[in-house]
Amino acid sequence: MFNDFMSVDILRTFVGLTTAVTVIVQFTKSIVKKRFGDSVVRLYAFVVALILTFIFARSSNGIQGIIVSIINALMITAASMGGYEVLSDPMAQKIRR
Repeated sequence: MFNDFMSVDILRTFVGLTTAVTVIVQFTKSIVKKRFGDSVVRLYAFVVALILTFIFARSSNGIQGIIVSIINALMITAASMGGYEVLSDPMAQKIRR
């Protein structure tokens, strides 16, 4: 069943897209942070999720398909960014100023 690490069939699932977005964003996050700042990383993750969703998990054509793809990309972004934060530093606390 799982002969490949990532296949097109796996990328059509929520877990596959979340994993792909997490991996892509974490390996390229330093470039985005250096150039644009820390707050743009979430927008960058959303754009990556949106592109991958349109390529691999498009449900239907028309306006309904576009809206569903955007909602799916938002959920994938939240899951991928939240998953990274939990795995990288679960005890991290924000510094209040």
